Amino acid sequence: MTDSVRLSVWVHGRVQGVGFRWWTRSRALELGLTGFARNTRDGRVHVIAEGPRDRCDKLLALLRSGNTPGRVDLVVEDWGAAQGELTGFEER
Repeated sequence: MTDSVRLSVWVHGRVQGVGFRWWTRSRALELGLTGFARNTRDGRVHVIAEGPRDRCDKLLALLRSGNTPGRVDLVVEDWGAAQGELTGFEER
């Protein structure tokens, strides 16, 4: 079994008010990940996802694919150990 990881992603660009969080939630649920996507005051979207590393890698690739709602200019990632407190995947 693959150990779970925690992926924290800051997505820059025109990603608020375009369905980006809903799209991210849908992809994360398809991959069986837990976490959330939330808007920040400075216009970015912060995504936290936990699950197997290969599935988190797939989500990261999707966020960078250019096939998202809006326009993604930059994706900054940070990896860590899963904390396990998340259930489901929410838009916040």
